Amino acid sequence: MFVQTQDTPNPNSLKFLPGRIVLESGTMDFPSPREAYTSPLARQLFRIDGVKSVFLGPDFITITRVDENIEWKVMKPDVFATIMDFFTSGLPVVNEDEKPSEDTAPSDDDDEVVAMIKELLDTRIRPTVQEDGGDIVYCGFEDGVVKLKLQGSCTSCPSSIITLKNGIQNMLQFYVPEVESVEQVKDEEEAAEI
Repeated sequence: MFVQTQDTPNPNSLKFLPGRIVLESGTMDFPSPREAYTSPLARQLFRIDGVKSVFLGPDFITITRVDENIEWKVMKPDVFATIMDFFTSGLPVVNEDEKPSEDTAPSDDDDEVVAMIKELLDTRIRPTVQEDGGDIVYCGFEDGVVKLKLQGSCTSCPSSIITLKNGIQNMLQFYVPEVESVEQVKDEEEAAEI
C-alpha cells in the first residue's frame, strides 16, 4: 500500500490518499477526538501527537494539525503508519450503525428552490471543495440566506470566506435568483476559537 499526500489551500491541513475507498458515500467530519467514537480509523489518527481534526472523504483522509509549530515532516510518518496499519487490520472505517452525512440528498420536504440549491451543491460545488480536502454541509435556506457548514481542511482555512462568498455564493446566485447570500454555520467549539 502506498499513501500519497496532497497539499490543501489550508497550510494546517494535509490530504492523505491511501489509494483505496475510504467511505462508500458521503463524508464524515471529526473536529475533535470526542466525536471520533463512531470511527475506528479516526480514533487511531487522533492518537498521533498534533492531530487537531480528522475528515474522511470518498478516497481521502484530511488531517488538520493543531498549529504550524508542529511540522508535517514530523507528523507524516506516524500518519502514514497509522493509515497503512489500519487498512491491513480489516477493521471498518466507520462502525456499521453510523452513516456518512447525506445532507444534500433531495428530500420530499424540499421546495423547488431548496432542491435546486442542494443539486448545485452536490454536483458543482462539493466535488471542487472535496478536491481541496474538505466538504460543505447544507444547513438550511431562510429569507434568501443559504446556511452552510465547512468541514475538513475548509474549517480553519484562511481562504474559506473567499470560497464561500466569491465561489459558492456567486454560483448559487447565478443559478438560483432567490439566493441573496451564503453564511457559514459554526460549531460552538469553532466559534470559541475565533
